[in-house]
Amino acid sequence: MKRLLVSACLLGACCKYSGGNNALDGEMLRALREKWALVPVCPEMAGGLGVPREPSERRGERVVSRSGADVTAAFAAGAETACRLCGRFGCETALLKENSPSCGNGTIYDGSFSGTLTAGDGLTAERLRALGLALVGESKVEELL
Repeated sequence: MKRLLVSACLLGACCKYSGGNNALDGEMLRALREKWALVPVCPEMAGGLGVPREPSERRGERVVSRSGADVTAAFAAGAETACRLCGRFGCETALLKENSPSCGNGTIYDGSFSGTLTAGDGLTAERLRALGLALVGESKVEELL
């Protein structure tokens, strides 16, 4: 069975900045588990950030919290953990939380904390893409089935 790296919040882990999760529908999770061996990761927690935490957004190569703290190092450390997991488990595909400063792929928040989206990738998505992984956001999970 192929292995799929998955943003842990999509599996129901309460690792979102607010302390909640972004769990997929139960039927969708069952279908994924039938086809894939799931490898969960929360890059932000893996990088040492707690829950709850201040929201963060990407500004160019940096990631900053709403109060202006530079949290790039934690996001980069979490991205490296995700990359190591892919190598260890042979993941070639990742299901990632859309718009996240870690996992967003193709679209992320613009760094103004105004809710505005812009083209771009979160740090983890950027590094996984560089490794050649196929990236899928939760709105396109059906593609994996």
